[in-house]
Amino acid sequence: MTAAPLFMVTNRGRSNNGLNDRRVATLSYFTADATCPNARILANWQEIKQAAFEKAIVQLASQFPLLSDDQNRDQKHVSLFVHGYNNTWDDGAERYAQIKRDLFDAKDLGVLVLFTWPSDGTPADYLPDREDARDSGPQVADLFVRLHDVVVAAQRLAVKNSDPDRFCRAKVSVIAHSMGNYVIEKALAVASKRLNSPQLITLVHQLAMVAADVDNDLFEKDKPVDSDGALMANLCYRIAALYTGLDDVLGASAGLKHFGKRRLGRSGLDDRDDVWDNVFDADVSKLIDTSKAIHSAVFDSPKAMDLLENILRGVDRHQLPLTP
Repeated sequence: MTAAPLFMVTNRGRSNNGLNDRRVATLSYFTADATCPNARILANWQEIKQAAFEKAIVQLASQFPLLSDDQNRDQKHVSLFVHGYNNTWDDGAERYAQIKRDLFDAKDLGVLVLFTWPSDGTPADYLPDREDARDSGPQVADLFVRLHDVVVAAQRLAVKNSDPDRFCRAKVSVIAHSMGNYVIEKALAVASKRLNSPQLITLVHQLAMVAADVDNDLFEKDKPVDSDGALMANLCYRIAALYTGLDDVLGASAGLKHFGKRRLGRSGLDDRDDVWDNVFDADVSKLIDTSKAIHSAVFDSPKAMDLLENILRGVDRHQLPLTP
């Protein structure tokens, strides 16, 4: 088992020796060796062109084993991690490196890519951060649309040549934390509209929404068919929301909304009987280490990370390890 390189995409501007909190219109792409000693130092990363970035990931995914349907849980991933509010770029990079090490490398899950957006990194900047998260959505949508084109092209080539070995060998998954879920909400909604709400392809196999700073009625079925939640449910095979009522950060977040809607990551789904059938929630209160910062405790708690692994592997929701 060989660890994959580190990959990073960002819409942050550059300043001195790092990335700043200014959003720019053009995405930048970086990679670092698997043995990178410190992901927080930009000098340890190499900036490359988009084409080279995509080629490197496609080459890695092409080396994944081609498994039968009954080995679905063992299929490897190309996964995107999106950090949350109040994260400087180096904080986000450090969290990414920890998740990559403790989950993807340790469990041989495949390739993990960081998307870092210009969160200001200070609690006082909640509302500006939310605007940056919303405006970052279309840029992440570019990644999803490009992914769709790559997957469809590979499938068509495999069919044309009657060569099953050419079919995509990787699952696509997303782990979003805190306000990073708002980035993903906007990204998937925009991508779905750009792709004319495709019905014949699953773009994201597993979307894990950790401590999601989004409305907890997002996925209700009585909303319009072009609502964000409906568009997300259409593009994803399964969506899991990990929540805990212990999260006071999200309690404060709800208080900043003029309409006072509860946060998905603190309260769970508003009405579990009125959501798309590929959406569910999981209370992680008994799995997290409460001596850690609660808002990010899923990533710091082995039992919660086991749950996250099982979600990504596609374990049935009724078989997930929800008790310590």
